[in-house]
Amino acid sequence: MAANNNRLSPRQKMINLMYIVLTAMLALNVSSDVLNGFTQVESGLTRTNENVEQRNAALLAALQSFSEQNPDKGGPWLEKATEVRLFTDHLYRHVDSIKMLIVSKADGDDADIHNIINRDDLEAAAVIMLNPSNKRGEKLRHDIDAYREYLSSMVTDPVKRVNIEAALSTEPVLAPGELSTSSWEEMKFDNQPVVAAITLLTKLQNDIKYAEGETLTMLLENVDAGDVRVNELNAFVIPQSRFVMRGGRYQANIVLAAVDTTQRPEIYINGTLLSNDRGMYETVATSTGNFNYNGYLEVPHGDGSVTRHDFSSSYTVIEPTATVSATMMNVLYAGIDNPISISVPGVANANVSATMTNGTLTRQGDNWIARPATVGQEAVITVNAEMDGRRMDMSQTHFRVRKLPDPTPFIIYTDAQGNRDRYRSGSGGIAKGTLRQSPGIEAAIDDELLNIAFDVQSFETVFFDSMGNASIERSNGQAFSQRQLDRFAKMRPGQRFYISNVKASGPDGLTRTLAPIEVIVK
Repeated sequence: MAANNNRLSPRQKMINLMYIVLTAMLALNVSSDVLNGFTQVESGLTRTNENVEQRNAALLAALQSFSEQNPDKGGPWLEKATEVRLFTDHLYRHVDSIKMLIVSKADGDDADIHNIINRDDLEAAAVIMLNPSNKRGEKLRHDIDAYREYLSSMVTDPVKRVNIEAALSTEPVLAPGELSTSSWEEMKFDNQPVVAAITLLTKLQNDIKYAEGETLTMLLENVDAGDVRVNELNAFVIPQSRFVMRGGRYQANIVLAAVDTTQRPEIYINGTLLSNDRGMYETVATSTGNFNYNGYLEVPHGDGSVTRHDFSSSYTVIEPTATVSATMMNVLYAGIDNPISISVPGVANANVSATMTNGTLTRQGDNWIARPATVGQEAVITVNAEMDGRRMDMSQTHFRVRKLPDPTPFIIYTDAQGNRDRYRSGSGGIAKGTLRQSPGIEAAIDDELLNIAFDVQSFETVFFDSMGNASIERSNGQAFSQRQLDRFAKMRPGQRFYISNVKASGPDGLTRTLAPIEVIVK
């Protein structure tokens, strides 16, 4: 009987790491390279699903064989396993049909799910899955919930049950930067490229097959299937991950099912004997791409004979990557603190460091503050991380450095409720009494993205008499002068004047002349 797995399975570790890679790729612009990356991931997941299907079929075959030998003991467990198999096949085919609907929506009636033309289509997945008239996404979520609860009720091993519930979780998700959670289906299909949606659905199928395999394994253990395992021996390659960053390490466990712990098999990789008896294959990834390897195990038997069991597998090496984004804006502005988010998938924030040209970059907890120096000169943020005891360069991100936009001038006043308010051009009229009690004018950038105050150094008021002659009064500072206030007192409702030549300086140290304000007296 197989021993219980009290640790997170290597297969689940592979899926978790792969999902992190997918998330990092989604944070980037949908370029051709990213789309190609999704295609490669989709192909790898499809091959993995085929391998897992073969394993699950072997588990069911073992139950069938045992039931034939001992119907009383094996029959009830085979019946449960058959129900699991039918439920799994139904849900798996349902996901297949959804994938075809999405690809057909993007490419038309002649769509080929293995050769998607409009891979970057951002609407097809949402139209198919989030349409309120059919609610396919919500229905799929309910089907997954029912499947998860059905399998959990059969699995008595708490570790396996937790793994199944985690793999098939449909809990709402709080996305970075959002104040409220989004449903499972919104996170999966809203604004997703077609190739990404198909890849995520293939991963869902992978999770379904994984959960089925865990359940079948549990059922097989319940009938003491160790009596029949010696009837067939299979070689399995269990990688820690099929995706490796250049410079990182690829690791895989190569094991024989029902191996005798007192007599280990000899393992050959590409014709070379493995240097350890634990089945651990390790190689350094020095270049990117897809890599295949094969080998065999030689198993000695008690009668002196040796049997050979072949195996093959593959892994993918990707370039190191990091995510760098300006959390407040798409460019960096000189003279102010620009919040920056920096992360490297799979690496703790404490092991990530960064530097910047044309300014300073400082760390504040898990966040960063960039303060560029020179307007018009590019700022380059270089990220590196410590992996496997080595410091590696992960990425370089280029930012344009711009000066702050001009602020908007306005008159400060207090309304009837005692609240501080602003009068701008185009705001209508302002009461003469309110105007005379105003402390003066201010200027600020207040566009819901930036909220930066400027210092008003001087301004002029321009009045016109009935003949059209202009009279100018100047204020050295932001407050109205006494002469300006006296002119306000003489104005009649409907008359207007202008505040012009407003000089203001910002945190970038630049002094600029702002747009005039037209003021109508009520």
